[in-house]
Amino acid sequence: MNAYNRRRFIKQSAFALASLPLTRLQGFDIIRNKPEVLVNNKKIRCTFGEERMIMNDGLQPTMLSTRSGALVLQSQISTKPHPQERIFYPYAVKTVVSRDDGNTWNEFPLAPNDNGVNMEGGIIQLRDGTILVLETYVTPGATDNEGKGLLFYSNDDYKTLQGPVDITFNIPGGNFHGSTDDGGRPHAAMRLHRRILELPNGDLLTTLYGWMQGDNLPSGYEPRMRKSRVMLFRSTNKGRHWDYVSTIAAGDAGTEGFGEPVIVRVSKGRRKGRLICFMRTGQALYESISDDGGKTWSAAKPRVFAGIDVYKTEEWADMFKDVKRKGQLIKDNPVEFYGAVVDPDLIELRSGLLVSAFGVRIPARACWTIPKHPWNGNYLAFSTDGGDSWSHVIRLTSGVFTTHYMSIEERPRDNALFVAYDFGHWTCKEGRYTYGRPLTISTR
Repeated sequence: MNAYNRRRFIKQSAFALASLPLTRLQGFDIIRNKPEVLVNNKKIRCTFGEERMIMNDGLQPTMLSTRSGALVLQSQISTKPHPQERIFYPYAVKTVVSRDDGNTWNEFPLAPNDNGVNMEGGIIQLRDGTILVLETYVTPGATDNEGKGLLFYSNDDYKTLQGPVDITFNIPGGNFHGSTDDGGRPHAAMRLHRRILELPNGDLLTTLYGWMQGDNLPSGYEPRMRKSRVMLFRSTNKGRHWDYVSTIAAGDAGTEGFGEPVIVRVSKGRRKGRLICFMRTGQALYESISDDGGKTWSAAKPRVFAGIDVYKTEEWADMFKDVKRKGQLIKDNPVEFYGAVVDPDLIELRSGLLVSAFGVRIPARACWTIPKHPWNGNYLAFSTDGGDSWSHVIRLTSGVFTTHYMSIEERPRDNALFVAYDFGHWTCKEGRYTYGRPLTISTR
């Protein structure tokens, strides 16, 4: 059975099994991705388990590993969400849970006509065992400086989920009405994204991207969208209220400004206490750091891993020389011809090792016309020095259809991880699904 027919068979089989508990399909490899070491730190060795299917139809996974070992994963699916007054992502989301190391997955049930919570806003298990989930959208509040959000929580290892609880954000100078989304649709909201951090004193930190008054720079590809900024917020009451702390980055970067942030706090070594934020810009990945608890941040600068430079168009010029978008050769339009790094993830392991996951699109959108460039894919990077350098880089997938969104979590055993990613894209004829694999790291 060739690769295309195998994928078609898997897709058809998954539809036939739709009424059964969600599980990987025994006996079939979804796609054979062989991890490739691009930058080698000989003190780090990564051992990958088998690649396994998690969710048919699922794209852009978000994930939590609980202390009991449960894996909670959510991806967007192709169906539309139920109508509701509050803003919601254009596609529905589905959540699945595994309690056997990712071997089998069961759908988390929702009440009729309930869209659930979009976990892209952040999910964390606190030290007391409580799981908090922030809905990604923050909407206008009662005053110009207020935002409204939703919080969900679980006290039983995500067997049940309580909420929503109405929460508030203090955003001095915020502007909820200055931009559309990246598709030109109305977007009276800002977005929570990725990680929630619990500080040693119990306070919580998280990131929001959106707009302040005066943020009027147009996006490079959607003129009705304005380039966004990334902001840091703190909660002193378990996420019920959040206060603006600082702007991490703002200004004229890439095609989108600064968005899709992820933060980590270094807890060991000479950088102990440092906050690191990675951000998407629509082109290069940017990084900013804070050594004073997030009050101030370094000027955001590009972070390039393994020499994967999204502006180095000569690397793919020949492959895409005849590709057009909207009737124009993309080689004549830098916005289309440059690559992009998207949706970084970033965690600190209990050992102190930092791990980042990110996707590289070559080029930024034509990667879904021709996905075959070897730089096009999903990556993992490792830092042993608190983020000063990234001395071990692995390309996890290469030259395949993917949205390039990933999620990584450390398991209950030290230096054991699970990484999730996807195959396909929103209109992919070869199928679309979330898949993942375990990963063990040894250091010496």
